[in-house]
Amino acid sequence: MPTLILVRHGRSTANTSGVLAGWTPGVALDDRGAAQAAALPGRLAGLPISEVVASPLQRCQETVRPLLDARPALRSHTDERIGECHYGDWSGRKLAELADEPLMEVVQAHPTAAAFPGGESMRSMQTRAAEAVREWNARVERDHGADAVYLMCSHGDIIKSLVADALGLHLDLFQRISVEPCSITAIRYTRLRPFLVRLGDTGDFASLAPREEPGEEDAPVGGGAGAP
Repeated sequence: MPTLILVRHGRSTANTSGVLAGWTPGVALDDRGAAQAAALPGRLAGLPISEVVASPLQRCQETVRPLLDARPALRSHTDERIGECHYGDWSGRKLAELADEPLMEVVQAHPTAAAFPGGESMRSMQTRAAEAVREWNARVERDHGADAVYLMCSHGDIIKSLVADALGLHLDLFQRISVEPCSITAIRYTRLRPFLVRLGDTGDFASLAPREEPGEEDAPVGGGAGAP
């Protein structure tokens, strides 16, 4: 079965303003995110990518655009099932403000019980994304062969949930996974089991350096802004 390259979108204006974007329209890449996207074709130059599938949200479409421009023959698709979690009434709100919501503790410690008001549950988010991957695996293998490589550009919580699915990790533990903006995660699927072969690779280790202010102990909902 194919190898899936998961790319989180580049840093967005919502990431830098500390807002939970969700499906809010008009959330674009910021200057750093645009630079991250511009570097993506070079980072992936050695990979024979057969298809590109992206979330319909603007920040993902902008992230894959340089890659598609660099490879005009590469077919691209949009799939809503790998779009951001539907955060409902939380969309567009400041993360600092949401930290005081009782639901945030559930999101952090027991996400299988978390359902966003006016939105969806984290269980349904993972289910739709995993179903999309399984369908695309079959399609890519049929059209390009069992050793094909294809790319999906999606969002932090979606990618974390797909990593948990590949590892057989309960969704309640997926907040232990971290994927920064424009990071690359790779999962090689086989007939019996998937193999996680890269996780959150940015090629930049700045985010591992000690910071002047202590880091957050909770996982950033939506994925966080990455290195300062």
